[in-house]
Amino acid sequence: MEYNTQQRKLPLPEYGRSVQNMVDYALTIEDRAERQRCANTIINIMGSMFPYLRDANDNNHKLWDHLAIMADFKLDIDYPVEVVKKESLEIKPERIPYSQHNIRFRHYGRFIQDIIQIAADYPEGEERKQLIKLIANHMKKDYQAWNKDGVEDQKIFEDLNEMSKGKIELTENDMRLNEQRNFPRRRQMNNNNQQKKKY
Repeated sequence: MEYNTQQRKLPLPEYGRSVQNMVDYALTIEDRAERQRCANTIINIMGSMFPYLRDANDNNHKLWDHLAIMADFKLDIDYPVEVVKKESLEIKPERIPYSQHNIRFRHYGRFIQDIIQIAADYPEGEERKQLIKLIANHMKKDYQAWNKDGVEDQKIFEDLNEMSKGKIELTENDMRLNEQRNFPRRRQMNNNNQQKKKY
């Protein structure tokens, strides 16, 4: 018995080995008209496996591309569409530069760090106060997601002061942050409910 792991690697494994075997067979057909009919049949089978590719507006373009790839671009037929070139598949995409910004408090994230700078330069008034309150509450939520033991409001205010370079100074007398609720896991809740039913 021959296992799939012992056979050659499939170029497009999503179609399976049976479809790949059909493509391999089509490559051996000498009569061009018969080879064309075989290719059309394979496309119909591939289309029934992935209807969203078959019904696309681009005239089964992706299916024909996939057939060419599975045949290693050696299938000599009249393609109804211009298929992808082998060379274009071998071109590596350009490397996307990764931003190398240092984040002092990683558990708060880059977004909070950026928005604190905006709030720090915001003109004094009720809007600035509300913005800072929203930021501080969000920081508390982020902190508790990172540290399940909880956090004192004063710790959030100290971090906020440091991240704003001293432009935002708060104490527990200035603002009280929302209490973050820790919900028990579903399994624990179900176990508690079952224990209550027993008594």
